[in-house]
Amino acid sequence: MREKDTFSGYHPLVNMLYFAAVFAFSMILSHPICLAISFVCAFFYALYLNGGKALRFHLKYMLPMLFLTALINPAFNHRGVTVLAYFPNGNPLTLESVLYGVAAAFMLITIITWFSCFNAVMTSDKFVYLFGRIFPALSLILAISLRLVPRYKAQIRVIADAQRCIGRDVSTGGVLRRARCGLKILSILVTWALESAIETADSMRCRGYGLPKRTAFSIFRFGRRDRPALLFLLFAGGCMSVGAATGELGFLYFPMTESIWSGARAAGLFVCYFALCAMPAAIGLWEDRKWKSLRSNI
Repeated sequence: MREKDTFSGYHPLVNMLYFAAVFAFSMILSHPICLAISFVCAFFYALYLNGGKALRFHLKYMLPMLFLTALINPAFNHRGVTVLAYFPNGNPLTLESVLYGVAAAFMLITIITWFSCFNAVMTSDKFVYLFGRIFPALSLILAISLRLVPRYKAQIRVIADAQRCIGRDVSTGGVLRRARCGLKILSILVTWALESAIETADSMRCRGYGLPKRTAFSIFRFGRRDRPALLFLLFAGGCMSVGAATGELGFLYFPMTESIWSGARAAGLFVCYFALCAMPAAIGLWEDRKWKSLRSNI
């Protein structure tokens, strides 16, 4: 993963509002063009942040989930007027249920992809900065939860390597032996997690976390580049909210597929949505280009 992309260096409020907008619109807007825009931008930004790791993750997990979700819906949803075939039990297989299953599958993997980007950009210190004074306990829980999986993955590798050095390797030996070694590693991990939780709670209590008049040091400042980014988010989010509320981006899957198309206004909303979703990747690519240009002139 990149050490830090340009958009991650923006103010936490800008980061949070951006992801709140893309999460909301990715779940609300079911138009195929909107789904395609959100998926492509999320996938490209995940590649920009995580590189080949994101590509392997999508090929290994997201692609099977896409096909599985798309196949499950027509098996249980038989609405629609365009009958393609009949199942052995007599229920129809309709084109509308297939299209709706594909749309639901793309919506699901898009949300997961956006969440992977969110997890890379919104670090625990940003959460504490945004919500520490308003909801101190909740912000601490969220911050710890976001770090939970990465920390446990790193620690279990350390424990497994240490156990391998004393002959407790989970990759060799019989099934029972590997199971015992795996349970031993899991037991050590659980013990470490409980001790770490107690130490974290004691440390935060000693620092006065959650007290009414407690002050906190922060490295985040609302700079000159954050203002235009925030204004663009508010403008694009407002346009998309109005378009969604007025039905400009509506799409019906049942009883037959029908797009509520309004010509130039809908096309303008699609362009606005693409600009919103592509914002962090575009900022990162632009700054990378400027950096390469400055280096070439040295």
